[in-house]
Amino acid sequence: MKSFCSEVVAKSRLGLKQWGWCGWTPMGSAWKKWISEQRSLLELWDVGSLAIGHQYSSLGTQPILCGSIPGLVPKQLRFCRNYVEIMPSVAEGVKIGIQECQHQFRGRRWNCTTVNDSLAIFGPVLDKATRESAFVHAIASAGVAFAVTRSCAEGSATICGCDTRHKGSPGEGWKWGGCSEDVEFGSMVSREFADARENRPDARSAMNRHNNEAGRTSIIELMHLKCKCHGLSGSCEVKTCWWSQPDFRVIGDYLKDKYDSASEMVVEKHRESRGWVETLRPKYNFFKAPTEKDLVYYENSPNFCEPNPETGSFGTRDRICNVTSHGIDGCDLLCCGRGHNTRTEKRKEKCHCIFHWCCYVRCQECIRVYDVHTCK
Repeated sequence: MKSFCSEVVAKSRLGLKQWGWCGWTPMGSAWKKWISEQRSLLELWDVGSLAIGHQYSSLGTQPILCGSIPGLVPKQLRFCRNYVEIMPSVAEGVKIGIQECQHQFRGRRWNCTTVNDSLAIFGPVLDKATRESAFVHAIASAGVAFAVTRSCAEGSATICGCDTRHKGSPGEGWKWGGCSEDVEFGSMVSREFADARENRPDARSAMNRHNNEAGRTSIIELMHLKCKCHGLSGSCEVKTCWWSQPDFRVIGDYLKDKYDSASEMVVEKHRESRGWVETLRPKYNFFKAPTEKDLVYYENSPNFCEPNPETGSFGTRDRICNVTSHGIDGCDLLCCGRGHNTRTEKRKEKCHCIFHWCCYVRCQECIRVYDVHTCK
């Protein structure tokens, strides 16, 4: 057992908040198991904000764990050592962010492809200040805030718990109960870790900070009341309610809409006491200026039609397309006008299922033939 204490002061939308804790964190088999489970998780934020590869699967102590993650800046390294108890949730948040990115872009030319043999998990794609970079930063930051918040509510960490600050007066016919999820704490963790490397006075850091915050803000915007009835035979004599995060798919859908309507910016330079500073302003004055909820970018995306190692594009050859769709997932657009091939594919499926009393379902196995269309 290793003891550790820390205190983090973070500015939130409600003013200056302070979290202090001192506890004991077990090191050993549990941490080895977690490291093994995370063996495929690599870098995300820029060039190494979170890098946990297969070479770390045997690590079992906190100092070695944090010190062996490549790419962490000093502030992230201190955060990891002080908050080692919630680092599994940080890693899980990045993981669900990547998974959601791949779901949202599954039918587009760039489908959030990851690279297993590189420290940069998306390859060179995030080197440019494009819409894709904006979305990845937003969904990853949201993922970390979401996972840490959920972990706290489930009692997985001793340094956080339920939210008791934002209750207010109950409505008619219900009262506060359950465990309201502390999204403010989860957002603080995400902000402290994800934004730690975004302290340069350049346009890219300004863009990343903005999009990171937009991702975290999306959770706050989508928080909702969840209620449970109590009483005989479901009479709902008493109803208790608490604040809950939405499913992460809802957050992904929300941020995908923000990607589609992202604001293009231009870079401006001006001199301050610390030297030259780059800031961003909207490129088009006749459009509404972006808010803290919107995504921003200032470089155009490649078309991702052909493989290009410089941009990180894998091209769309051999990608499955939807021959009946006129959208981006359709064969015309996804295949970039090159045409598509069609093959037949036999699949085994369950069919003619019958429910038997009581209580099981028995199915037959059928072979069905499907047409599969892939880009030339």
